[in-house]
Amino acid sequence: MPENQHTPCENPLWPCAMTGAVACLAGFEDLAVVVHGSSGCYFYPASLVGVPVHGTFLIENEIIFGTESRLAEVIHDLEGRYSRIAVVNTCVPAIMGEDIGALARDGRVLIVDSPGFIGDLEAGYRRALDALAPEVDEGIAGVNIDGICRTDPFCRGNAIEARRLLDLAGASVGTTFCLDRFDAAHRAAPFTVGTNPDLASGVGTACGSLLGLDAVRETFERLGAVIGGIDTRPVAEEVAWADERIRKACEKYLRRFDPPRAAIAAQSAYAAFAADLLDRYLGADIACVAARNDPGEGGAAAVRTTDFAVLQERMTGAEPDLVIGSSYERAMAPGAAFVGLTPP
Repeated sequence: MPENQHTPCENPLWPCAMTGAVACLAGFEDLAVVVHGSSGCYFYPASLVGVPVHGTFLIENEIIFGTESRLAEVIHDLEGRYSRIAVVNTCVPAIMGEDIGALARDGRVLIVDSPGFIGDLEAGYRRALDALAPEVDEGIAGVNIDGICRTDPFCRGNAIEARRLLDLAGASVGTTFCLDRFDAAHRAAPFTVGTNPDLASGVGTACGSLLGLDAVRETFERLGAVIGGIDTRPVAEEVAWADERIRKACEKYLRRFDPPRAAIAAQSAYAAFAADLLDRYLGADIACVAARNDPGEGGAAAVRTTDFAVLQERMTGAEPDLVIGSSYERAMAPGAAFVGLTPP
């Protein structure tokens, strides 16, 4: 199989669709998330999302004779503790073809069919959002924030900074996808800004991204054009101030050191952002950019791979003195400086 066609379940470099669905749903504080699968399927996303999730912990006997009764038991135990429950189907029950849709009743139990073999984290995240079926309320004032994911090391920081910038411009915050209450997903504002384009929610009218200073400035210019009362000047001043601070810090670094030779591995949008930042402010030699997901439009410089061997070969050939990525890349270049950008 060509290197870019490995399914995420074949390699642990990037979480699979099941983990993406769990990460999306776990962002809603009043929604119980049940991983319907084995203990291995449970513990991987549970270790990444940082909040309690639940599992059916299927064993051989249940896989042979059917898993529905075990799932019904777990749902029953949770019903008195949560107003809503989301069940994420994993590979084994999906392959068995069991119909667990009958357990979804009165809108209180959501069934999200997101086994790992359907794709990567982003695919599962979007499938979970589709199951949630967010709704826009044209009467709601404010701006939604999307691209927030509990597997992201910058999850809360992104949400806090997006809120701060919106407040600076005098805009109220609508729904945060996905770090909010369940009901908020069904009364979203008409306009949305994103913190990570790879996880765009598709809810409301997208007004741009907050990933990078240029993107922040352009996004708030769009918001100012479509929403009355938005004052973009404080944000523009903040962007100019941040740019000046970064330039001064990098000029000071370059007076003592040569530009770094960097290897970057992350989600496509984050990888492109890091590469642009290093090139713009440090004149860095970008030796390797590996995207966990499809680089998409404008991401041609990145190579998509979740193959450990391929990435090892590229890292070895790059000989970086700066690595930006996950613990895998850190282990591949132990002598290089390291900045964590993506799990695990």
